[in-house]
Amino acid sequence: MALVYQPVMQLSGILASLLGWVLSCLTTYLPQWKNLNLELNELEIWTMGLWQACVVQEEGGIQCKDFDSFLALPPELRISRILMVFSNGSGLLGLLLSGFGLDCLKIGERQQEQKKRLLLFGGMLFWISGITAIVPVSWVAHSTVQEFWDENIPDIVPRWDFGEALFVGWLAGFCLILGGSLLNCTICSTEVHPSSVHYAVAEQQDQCQCLETETRP
Repeated sequence: MALVYQPVMQLSGILASLLGWVLSCLTTYLPQWKNLNLELNELEIWTMGLWQACVVQEEGGIQCKDFDSFLALPPELRISRILMVFSNGSGLLGLLLSGFGLDCLKIGERQQEQKKRLLLFGGMLFWISGITAIVPVSWVAHSTVQEFWDENIPDIVPRWDFGEALFVGWLAGFCLILGGSLLNCTICSTEVHPSSVHYAVAEQQDQCQCLETETRP
């Protein structure tokens, strides 16, 4: 039964990891990590990402400006840049390694041990990619909550709120960890030992011989 579900689990794991990697790349470049609504001008919404800040107007126009300096960014945005780029790179490497380790791929069909190692390394890279995607998103969310409820800031000062990119990043990290777990579960699944295979073949041959002797006149 494990041999039947193993290709399905591998395919599910690689698809979940691929979805997580795409969402992770999308999270990296989305400018909606933080949103700011101005009470004085409700027709404009300010957004901030890792690379640029944008102003969204109600008429549908959007204007963005790249950050001039990396060092001028808040610490959580600087570290988030590095972690998200690392997450995208490790996720891409995990896709390449685990793709060559799939059982449905005929390349290296006789080298099962090497294919298992590729799946193992690919699953571990997906875990690393998922964790490094969740950490910066959660850090930015935590700092946003702290600033939002900071009593030292006057009430008239606008406060940043969660952006859509944070939720996309959490989903990306979950998909990457899920995909890596499914791939590693296929390695730890029950395998059919050669002794049991020989025993089953021998038993089948004995049954065939018995049928032949019974059908003879």
